[in-house]
Order: sequence, then structure tokens, then C-alpha cells
Amino acid sequence: MSTVSRRALVSVSDKTGLEDFVKGLTELGFEILSTGGTRRFLQQAGIPVIDVTSYTGFPEIMDGRVKTLHPKVHGAILGRPTLPGDATAIEQHGIIPFQLVVVNLYPFQQTVARPDVTFDEAVENIDIGGPSMVRSAAKNHAHVAIVTQPQQYAEVLQQLRSGALDEAYRRRLAAAAFEMTATYDRAISDYLAKVVSDNSESSFGPRLTLSFRLQQTLRYGENPHQSAAFYVEDHPTPGTLATARQLNGKELSYNNLLDLDAARAAVLDFRQPAASVIKHNNPCGLAIAESLADAFHKAYEGDPVSAFGSIIGLNRVVDAATAEAMCAPGRFIEAVIAPGYDADALEILTTKPKWKANVRLMQVEFTDADRGAPDYRRVSGGLLVQDRDDLLQSDAGWQVVTKRAPSQAELADLKFAWAVCRHVKSNAIVFAKDGMLLGAGAGQMSRLDSSMIAAFKAGERSQGGVVASDAFFPFRDGIDAAAKAGIRAAIQPGGSKNDAEVIAACDQHGIAMMFTGMRHFRH
Repeated sequence: MSTVSRRALVSVSDKTGLEDFVKGLTELGFEILSTGGTRRFLQQAGIPVIDVTSYTGFPEIMDGRVKTLHPKVHGAILGRPTLPGDATAIEQHGIIPFQLVVVNLYPFQQTVARPDVTFDEAVENIDIGGPSMVRSAAKNHAHVAIVTQPQQYAEVLQQLRSGALDEAYRRRLAAAAFEMTATYDRAISDYLAKVVSDNSESSFGPRLTLSFRLQQTLRYGENPHQSAAFYVEDHPTPGTLATARQLNGKELSYNNLLDLDAARAAVLDFRQPAASVIKHNNPCGLAIAESLADAFHKAYEGDPVSAFGSIIGLNRVVDAATAEAMCAPGRFIEAVIAPGYDADALEILTTKPKWKANVRLMQVEFTDADRGAPDYRRVSGGLLVQDRDDLLQSDAGWQVVTKRAPSQAELADLKFAWAVCRHVKSNAIVFAKDGMLLGAGAGQMSRLDSSMIAAFKAGERSQGGVVASDAFFPFRDGIDAAAKAGIRAAIQPGGSKNDAEVIAACDQHGIAMMFTGMRHFRH
């Protein structure tokens, strides 16, 4: 690029870092043209700026819907001064070429993410002139540099101060620009498809387009011979794993991320202080208590052998007492995810245990804003999509089906066990007592085997406890195994053709049982 007679067109919705960037451009000799709100913003910052309308000779019309859709604007972006034909047209029509175009778009994705957004609001946030300028500049990147993200500003200024934006760099900017417009168009298409489907019998549109950006490459996948990466949504919902910050520890692995997400989800349902202990995407420990430290201690002691090298989820800011509990002799933790850590807790976790330098401390806002988001699973040649199983079921519709109703203490434990069971892989059986997971039978092909594993894990602690099953008991054998372990109350969806047999087994053993009417398979 020449160092004289340089022009930049600036028209942005997101004004993050814009003032310093444009000041830097003017110091480098750029003349700035701008439109509407961007022009006013720059003028208020004391930056010399030319109104695009004074260049085109045509005013903004239709409440700003038409500002830059003009031949003198797009001719200045698309023109190739080195070609005789273009050079002649430039001279004949009084076109002054731009060397730099700085554009980002109306916040369509953020607008439609609002629960209260109206259709008219969404439509008004579909940018037309912005994508047109971006695509024109990206197409003509041999002559024009297109800047579409505030994150690019510092590097662009650095490159300009070094003398030029070379062709390879302009090509990189063009690729990012087309990526942005493609993502933007996908978001509009998906929104309109959803609007159409909301008015039809199916909640799923005829096409599905997903867009994610690379956040980080990972050391490897589930196993060392598998390569892996972590992609995130363009605008991740606050409180999701994609928005978590790492405060300490080694690089995250593929398995770490899976288990961190499971650890977060497992404690999200509880209003009381709660702690989860995750191994291989299953809770081997989960507990609630009056204090976070007590909840963690109960959760870890639920299965201390399995808890070694686990991922911890906590739904309160970590305090010193909880940090001390995590650092107790014989305990080893791979990672922790929580809404925050106080200064004392951070000091303890990063200086006290042998694994201090390695423990991955993740901080993320704990919200349920992501509830209801769809689940996706890749299969060969396609994608399975379903509503996420995160409905917080009220106990109002639960039914006592045995002669004996559960006591108040048993009912509290049944509610807890039912909430835990949803996070255990099927076939899932959970033994619990006093707000503490005592044993989980996870991922077995036989519900009886899951019952026996849960009983083995719980040991003598299961006396007077409760059992939860993610699906109906098909036979009485699971109840017989629970009764042998001292279980006094059970909760399950019901719906088996052998329900009467299972209920009779409960009555025989003096077990109170409730049906919820809702299954929680997890594969």
C-alpha cells in the first residue's frame, strides 16, 4: 500500500477498541469516511471524519436502511486501479478508492438469543449494507484490506506501522471476512427456519447448519493416537463450558473437558451447596450439605477409591475450608470447576498439595441459561438431534404405588437420588442417603448388575437408604437386591408390564416406592 492518499471506510456496530484503532489510522495518514452512528461516535472522540453522504452525494434514507448501497461506495471498494478499464471508470465517476474497509455487522445473533425478542426486531437486525461491503472488500483483497473484528485492530496497526499489509496478510483477512458473513447468513437462515418450524407440527427444520470456531487444539483425543480440538459457538451462552476461564494447571485434555462439563451439570440442579466427583463422565460421588466443604467431603467419601484423579464440580465459590478438604492427605484431583475461588482457596490449591502446579482450576458462571439447548450426536453419515434431558421435574405428579409411603426423610433422599440418577449412564442405579451418593451402578447392560454394583459400592452404609433407577425395573430382582442391601425406599419411572410384580416385591420387603412417570436414559 502507498503511504499517501490512503482512505479507510469505517462502519461498525461493535465499537470495542474503535477509538484507539481509528486514531492510529489517522496518525498513519488515513482519511476516514464513515456512516451514521459510527461517524457520530468518532466525531465525539474528536477524530476527523468525512460523512459518506458528502462523498456519494446521496443521503441516508429509509431510517438508515440504505446508507452505503451506492456505486461510488462499492466502486471505491471493488475498483482495481491497475486495470485500465477500472482506472477509467474510477476517473469518470469521481470514485476515490479505499485501501482499508473496517466493518462489523448488526448484532443479529445476540438479538435473537434474547428470550423476549420479537420477529420485527430480529428482521431489523439483519444487516444488508455491512455484508455487502465486507464481501466486496474481501473479493478485492488484492487491493483492499478488510477488517471485521476488534481483535484484529492491534495487529493491523502493527502491520501498517511496519510499512504495509502484504497480500498474504490481506488474504488472511479476506478469509476471516467470508467466514464471518457465512456464519451471519447461517444464523439468519437458522432463525427463520426455527420461526417456520415453530408454526408447524415438527420442531425441527428441513435443514440444520451449525457454526463453531476453534478455541484450542488439544494434546490428543480420548486416546493418545487420536487428534482433537475444542470448538465453541460463535456467541456462547454465559455459564457454559465454552465461557470458562482456566486459572491454574496443565493444558486441558479432551477427557478433562467432557468431565468438567459433566461435573458442572451434576451440581447445577441443587439450590444447596453441592459437590460432584466425576470419573469417565459418571458421578462416583455427589452430595449436598449446609456448607460447601461438607458437601465436598461427603461427595469424595462416597467412593474414595474411584475419586482418586477425579474432576470436581462445585456450585458455590470455593472457600478456604473446601480447598483444605480437597488437599487432605491421600486425595488427588485432576480439575475443579466452580463459579469462583476466594483468595485463600486459590492460595491453598496452588501451593499446598503435591499436585498444585497441575490441578486445572476452572471458573465459570453457574446459570441455567443453557437449559433447553439441543443435544447433538454424530453417527456415520449423519447427526442425531434431540431436546436435552434437563427438565427439572416437579414431584407434584409423583405417585406412591406401595402400601407404605416414604417418610419425610426418605422423600428428601428420593428427590436427591432422582436428581443424581439423571447424570449416571444407563442402565443407572443410584443408592443414596442423607443427601449423599453412596453407590452408583452405571452403564451396565443388566439393571440387576447395576443394582448389585451400587450395593457393593455402598456397602453397609446403604442401611436405611434409598434407590433410584433411571428406567423401570423390568423384574423384581433389582428390588430384591436393594432390599438385601437394606434399602427402605425406591423411585423409578414405572411403566413395565411387570409393575405389579415389582410393587409386590416392595410391599413384601417393606419398601416405599414412588413412580415419576419420566424416564432418564443416558447413553
